[in-house]
Amino acid sequence: MHPDYTPYLAAQAPAVHPDETTYEIRRRAYRAQAHVIEGDRPTMADVRDITIALPGRAVATRLFVPLEETHQALVLFFHGGSFVIGDLDTHDALCRRLSRATGMRFLAVDYALAPEHPFPAGLTDAIEVTRYVAAHGELFDVPNAPLVLMGDSAGACLAAVAAVELRDEGLPLVAQVLAYPTFGPEVVTQSSHQYASGYLLEMEHLRADYRGYVGTHDHTDPRISPLLCTDATGAPAAIVVVAECDPLRDEGLAYAGLLEHFGVKVETLEAEGMLHGFLRHGSFVPDALTTLDDLAHHLRDYVSSVEVR
Repeated sequence: MHPDYTPYLAAQAPAVHPDETTYEIRRRAYRAQAHVIEGDRPTMADVRDITIALPGRAVATRLFVPLEETHQALVLFFHGGSFVIGDLDTHDALCRRLSRATGMRFLAVDYALAPEHPFPAGLTDAIEVTRYVAAHGELFDVPNAPLVLMGDSAGACLAAVAAVELRDEGLPLVAQVLAYPTFGPEVVTQSSHQYASGYLLEMEHLRADYRGYVGTHDHTDPRISPLLCTDATGAPAAIVVVAECDPLRDEGLAYAGLLEHFGVKVETLEAEGMLHGFLRHGSFVPDALTTLDDLAHHLRDYVSSVEVR
């Protein structure tokens, strides 16, 4: 584990099990924590909240335009938070940093959270917002631009599934970026045992949140557990980012292997010594920003080289 994490972990109060609190309390705490760790928010050329009207509901989004826009692409970003917490504000600073580092516009999506909106509500939002953006690129000042699906943790699961579900619809999807993804409530790996507790992400807490997300659905549905996907052929090229000291590390690596098995181009970035969520930890683990910059470099290359289908 990177030594910069030692004082940070030592200062953390013991994590409260989800069954012993409420979702609203956890959401407020997550927002407060995000404000503490975000550091300075990079200045953008424009930050704009845009409401997308979908059948029977509206989905809030936030558009980030970098000062130096070097690549005409739009990255749809789905935040992490175990499918039950997180919003546009908790990942605002991260989207700014990624937008600045890549030279691309980012559109953060405030998808429906469980347990109020269990599976497949959040996934449906991810898929339908992607379709909407592809059809109305002019509203985001990037008509006909390549699209990238990106998420961290739970949001990476949504991005991965949406990438497979939308692969045959003729959308201009050129890449998927999956940062320390979670891929199902029953995945058991070496890393999920080795780093199960005490490394920011508590596996027992994640499994409890999955119960709220999955609801009455069968967890073996590959849209819930993408490692059970039987055909990802034709999915967009992928960048999979994992952290060495993350209980989810091995399932991210396994999904990278699964995509490769189906002929999908994959780049895997493993951040040595990093913990789950490290892309948001640059204010107290400066070396985390090295992987963020590396990720940005790979994504720029993908957008430049992958042909829009």
